[in-house]
Amino acid sequence: MSETSKVVLVTGATGGIGSAVCARLAHAGYSLILAARDIGKLEAACARLQRLGGQSFRWISVDMSSDASVTKFAQELAAKATVLNGVVLMPPQMRPTDECQPPADTWRQLFQSNFIGPLEVLKSAISIMQPEPSQGHRSKVVIISAITSVQALGNYATSNVLRCAWLAQAKTLAFAMGERGIHVNTLSLGGTLTPDYLASIGQRATRAGMTFDERLAAETSNIPLRKYGSPEEVALAVEILLSPFSDHITGVNLLHDGGFTRAY
Repeated sequence: MSETSKVVLVTGATGGIGSAVCARLAHAGYSLILAARDIGKLEAACARLQRLGGQSFRWISVDMSSDASVTKFAQELAAKATVLNGVVLMPPQMRPTDECQPPADTWRQLFQSNFIGPLEVLKSAISIMQPEPSQGHRSKVVIISAITSVQALGNYATSNVLRCAWLAQAKTLAFAMGERGIHVNTLSLGGTLTPDYLASIGQRATRAGMTFDERLAAETSNIPLRKYGSPEEVALAVEILLSPFSDHITGVNLLHDGGFTRAY
């Protein structure tokens, strides 16, 4: 099977990281199904990709905080009669919070939008995968998470819980589906210079009376590589995990954090 015949679903496709992932995979020859909430942004993203020519780029809107929206997404995905070869799943980002004991309603909302909804989307995607390991055809799932999956951060209390849940779920799926030829790996990101994150650094610099470069240097001083990642670097890592490179890799969490996480 050639790369040009492979179809990958990308959720969070209109965000800073998702846009870079879609561009990278499009250049590599994949056909894509883009998923996100905002229909206008999805249409614009597909139009940009179509200008590259050659592949198929489609979209399905989904709000992962809504059961009804997730159900509709699954129906539309199945109706397209597309065999998926890969999924890049990006559960929604969580706002920083140092509240270690949030109220029950907060937990219910976060588990719905950041775990239950995305997991249902993933289940619907896996249901239309048709790997044939004996023929060398394997299906790849890449779940993009955060370093709170492996390293607790004080101002990301809820993320510390939910990102760990994703690592456990990915490991479980990897064991359950390996025999079918479905690979499930996770990519845990440290700071990544998306447009939103660049803006937040600028705001922090202004509040601290620093230049942008001074603030960036201060924030990355505890990272061995002394830098944050770029969306393009994340996109390259995703492409590699979707490629034959991972044909004997599953259930693995790849840290993409410049060496920030120091655990063995």
